[in-house]
Amino acid sequence: MINGAHVIIYSRDAEADRAFFRDVLGYPHVDAGRGWLTFKLPPAEVAVHPVGEREAHELFLMCDDLEQTVADLTSRGVEFVRSPEDQGWGILTSIRLPGGGELGLYQPRHQTAYDL
Repeated sequence: MINGAHVIIYSRDAEADRAFFRDVLGYPHVDAGRGWLTFKLPPAEVAVHPVGEREAHELFLMCDDLEQTVADLTSRGVEFVRSPEDQGWGILTSIRLPGGGELGLYQPRHQTAYDL
């Protein structure tokens, strides 16, 4: 039986992004060997969307109070790529990872599945 999921974030600076998940977000982790950290994520859910112009997969972190979460992360030196935007289904922003990538962060307004 499937008992979990493994998410991979590709990075131009994996060491810096690992430090971000470890030190800034404070996620517990294991060392899979030679400094390859694997992090415990918060409860998760998966949604399947129709493909548009690009075929890709995305990772979004979720929170209960986006305004407070942005304030907390900003105080820890996190850079946000854009101001929070109301998308109807939730309020969305993006975090700039140290390696240059983006990581979505949103406060859902839809029913969530991660605690079923």
